[in-house]
Amino acid sequence: MDYDETLSPIVKPTIVRVVLSLSLSQNWPIHQLDVKNVFLHGTLTETVYYVQPSGFVDSSRLDFVCRLNKSLYGLKLAPRAWHHRFASHLISLGFVETKSDTLLFIYHRGSDMAYLLLYVDDIVLIASSVGFLKHIIGALQREFAMTDMGQLHHFLGISVTRSTDGLFLSQR
Repeated sequence: MDYDETLSPIVKPTIVRVVLSLSLSQNWPIHQLDVKNVFLHGTLTETVYYVQPSGFVDSSRLDFVCRLNKSLYGLKLAPRAWHHRFASHLISLGFVETKSDTLLFIYHRGSDMAYLLLYVDDIVLIASSVGFLKHIIGALQREFAMTDMGQLHHFLGISVTRSTDGLFLSQR
């Protein structure tokens, strides 16, 4: 593992368009969610030491350091730790990580179907029914602090407006 590189998981634009088209063709609801303090959710599997933070320095042990168990903002491992934590939780719910894009997760069991797109802390979720959509949102909110932002209206700098004719996407 190269600790000098920063992982920045970004969903492919083509995948976003395909999932939105699928949602539109099936007339499925599209919701967006925002995870709060996303990088603080990651659990580190690597051993990482950090200098004592100012204001919390033990004056009798100036040569001591802190060992991090959870990731922090600014830590190069934080995005990878967050992605692993989130993907593990989705898999425990029954989602499968796709091979074409590791930020697209699919749930299919019986008549229930859902697609989840992840872009760092932004989530686009479509499901085969409103009830199933709410079930997934509830399961995610029990595990992570997040805001349900309602119907998709803005994602990756793109404004989204749904009408009877379809979706109108615009970007400045």
